[in-house]
Amino acid sequence: MRILTGLQPSGKLHVGNYFGAIKPAIDAQGEGDGYYFIADYHAMTTTHDSNELRENVRNVAIDFLACGFDPSRGVFFKQSSVPEVNELAWILSTVCPMGLLERCHSYKDKISKGISANHALFAYPALMAADILLYDSNVVPVGEDQKQHLEVTRDLVGKINDQYGDGTLMMPKARIRDDVAKVPGLDGEKMSKSYNNTLPIFGDEKPTKKLIMRIKTDSAAVEDPKPTENSIILALYQLFADQAEYGQMISDYENGGCGYGDFKKRLAEAYWDYFAPMRARREELVTNSDEVDSVLKAGAEKARSEAAKVLDRVRKAVGLA
Repeated sequence: MRILTGLQPSGKLHVGNYFGAIKPAIDAQGEGDGYYFIADYHAMTTTHDSNELRENVRNVAIDFLACGFDPSRGVFFKQSSVPEVNELAWILSTVCPMGLLERCHSYKDKISKGISANHALFAYPALMAADILLYDSNVVPVGEDQKQHLEVTRDLVGKINDQYGDGTLMMPKARIRDDVAKVPGLDGEKMSKSYNNTLPIFGDEKPTKKLIMRIKTDSAAVEDPKPTENSIILALYQLFADQAEYGQMISDYENGGCGYGDFKKRLAEAYWDYFAPMRARREELVTNSDEVDSVLKAGAEKARSEAAKVLDRVRKAVGLA
């Protein structure tokens, strides 16, 4: 079984990125033949500063390794290190109906948020399909927001195989991550850079703890019981604390006698301790750029080798070879 996961280099990783994508991807290592790529071509749809893009890509590579990715148990590479993906995207585009792309929610959502419309943003699902199909991926873990793009991929496989013969492309399956932790932002909405409500994974101690101390709460007095439902503090604390610690905070909420300031301090400490080993590993990687480069280079070589096999098969089927 080959599993494929893409990581968008759109800025500093936050806690929502970690529990929503990074941790599930790392936990899946060993489950199958894992391919993990940094989607720098995709990032170009919204990032037009070359220095910013390079820095974001570098940070994602370092962060992913710092968070526990084991290069001996998977293939990690930059999307742009395998330019064959663009040829496959073009081949897919020749059978892709305009209506299929026009119905994609992601494009509409981004335009509604003021992102400038361009061809790459519109054709994003075709390139995403090529990312998946170029490695004969069997399983693609996606959130609900990307489910439609996986359906587009499957539609395109059907059209290619109908036109050029069964087996030209492998039909992938989506794995919807229903069990992934729902991570609230500091304002209670979904944690997202778009909402400016994130808690960084690798931020400095004082600024990040100040962010936690600014979480809005109700006006319950210290001695009063506190409502546990829809508590941002509890939802975040559950991610970092063990079961006993979480149970104790629930009890303290319900019994009263502890103020929100105390709960926030506990959350800040649990958050800081949880990521401590990853911060230490990140510091090592920042000072050892050769290790990061070596991992990405080896991953790109393996990825291109596999991509060549698939693209050769497709080129022959469609008449390009």
